[in-house]
Formats: sequence, structure tokens, C-alpha cells
Amino acid sequence: MAKTEDNKFIKNSGPLKAQVDSQRKANESEIDIYEQALSKYNLDVNEQEVKDAVKKIIEKKVPENDTVEVKKFLFSCVELTSLNTTDNEEKILAMTEKVNQFFISFPNLPHVATMCVYPNFASIIRNSLEIDDVEIAVVAGSFPTSQTFPEIKIAETALAIRDGATNVDIVLSVGKFLNGDYEGMCDEIGEIKETCGEVPLKVILENCLLGGLSNVKKASILAMYAGADYIKTSTGKDKGGATPEDVYVMCQAIKEYYDETGIQIGLKPAGGIHSVMDVVVFYTIVKEVLGEKWLTNYWFRIGTSSLANKLLSEIEGKEIKFF
Repeated sequence: MAKTEDNKFIKNSGPLKAQVDSQRKANESEIDIYEQALSKYNLDVNEQEVKDAVKKIIEKKVPENDTVEVKKFLFSCVELTSLNTTDNEEKILAMTEKVNQFFISFPNLPHVATMCVYPNFASIIRNSLEIDDVEIAVVAGSFPTSQTFPEIKIAETALAIRDGATNVDIVLSVGKFLNGDYEGMCDEIGEIKETCGEVPLKVILENCLLGGLSNVKKASILAMYAGADYIKTSTGKDKGGATPEDVYVMCQAIKEYYDETGIQIGLKPAGGIHSVMDVVVFYTIVKEVLGEKWLTNYWFRIGTSSLANKLLSEIEGKEIKFF
């Protein structure tokens, strides 16, 4: 009875009813924004077709890219990563000194693109890094789960940039995405990007938790729409890492988004990358789907903690354990 009376009150109260109707329309309009954005893209991903396309690329195109020159380029794309519970200032300083010494030991090779650490270590790298072209990336926003208050995510991002971060990697709010709360997910990304300003923002999709390649594409589109400068496959902290199929679908999303908006978005495979052939495959997929425009160490990055030495070993033709 009370409910009926409440509804009657709203119905008969002109200003209040107008306010409720206005709010309802505003909410519907917000929802429409994201649905309209997604409607411009083909989200019906056939997983078998993707597997077949990837298999064809691997069989037909990968052998021509299995070269020393490509591996030198891939080394220049590496984001040398340390994201361990046991990290401390001494360990991060030692890693930074290795990067400083690299050119002396390997004068004919490019240096890594970036060092990637927890945000509290950004100032250690800033104060000790001597190579101008190596960037400082941090993971922020309650990495790797993205489970905390939005205010904490924004504050952590701001503090990391204050301390010298030149790239910021965050994890998409997977729970919000899976629950269909695209507005909440995108608003978080947008607010963090606003905090970043000109500092590039990488959004980690954590593909292994998304429930299929159609959702990988949907998450890619929404992340780019919300303000991501790069999309990234994985944290490396959950049950799966980067796969060729993930990279293929993300490249398709980036291409379609570029064709629609003219905005170029970077790609960062990361997590579970253990072999040189893994990244040769990723390189080949990027080359075939996105083209040469993305084959620079700005637009294509590789997140890894172990691959640098393996790439060096294959480039030099002998086992090397420099990092």
C-alpha cells in the first residue's frame, strides 16, 4: 500500500515527477553512450576463425621474422619489469645500474624501452637512471586486482607521477566489466587518465578473466574509448598471460578504433611471455594486422622480467645473463 501511495505521490507532484523523469533519462543517456560506442564495432568474435587466422600467420609469416634484426628491435621494445613482493630499494637500484651499464657492455645494441616497477620505487629510478630515452613505468590503481576506492587509485597515480613515472599501467575493473557496469569502469579509467595528463596510460585487460575473445574485444574498445593510450593483455599475476589469439583480437580492436576515430593506440603484450618465439609471433601479428606504423618501440611494448637475457643470448649467439 505504501508503495502505491509513494507512486501516486510522485505521479501527482509535478516538480518531483519531472526531476525523477529527468534523472531516469540522464541515466539512460549515459548507458546509451557506451552502447552506441560499442555498436560501431563487430563484437561477435568467432574464436575458431581467430585460431585459424593466427595459425596461418604463424605458419606463413613468422619464419621470415625470425631474424637477428627483428630480435634487436624486440629488445628495444622491452619494458624491463620487477613486480615482486620481495622488491626493495636495493634491488631496484641494482636493476637501474644494469640499465645504465648496458651501453658500455653492448654498444651496438639498443637499450630497453622502459623499466616497470611498483609506484613507490619510481623515485629510485628517477634519481639513478642515466639513460635519457629509457622511460619509467609504474603499475598503479591497486595493481593487480584494481580493488580499492577510486580516490586511492587516483592518489597513487598522482604520487607516482610526482615521483618520476613517465608511464602508468592500471588494471581495468574486471568485476565492473563482467557485471555490465561499463559506466563505472570507464569513469574510473577516465578519471585516472585525467590525473595522468600527458603521461601515457596503459590499461591492462586481464584477458584470462574476461570469459572469451568477444569480451576481450569489447573490453579493448571500452578501454580505448575511456582514455587508454595503450591496451595491455595481462598482469602476469593471475592464471594466464598473453596469448597469440588475445593479441590478434586486440590488434583488430585497435585497427577498427583507429579507422573510426583516427586515434592511434599502442599495444603491450605482457604476462607469461617466456620464449623469444612468443614475441616473434606477437611482432608478426602486429605487422600483419596493424602494419608498419605500429612497429616502433613507442607503439609496441613487451612486458617481461625474464625475456631480456633470452633475446640478448639469441642476438649474440651465446648464453648471456646480463640482467
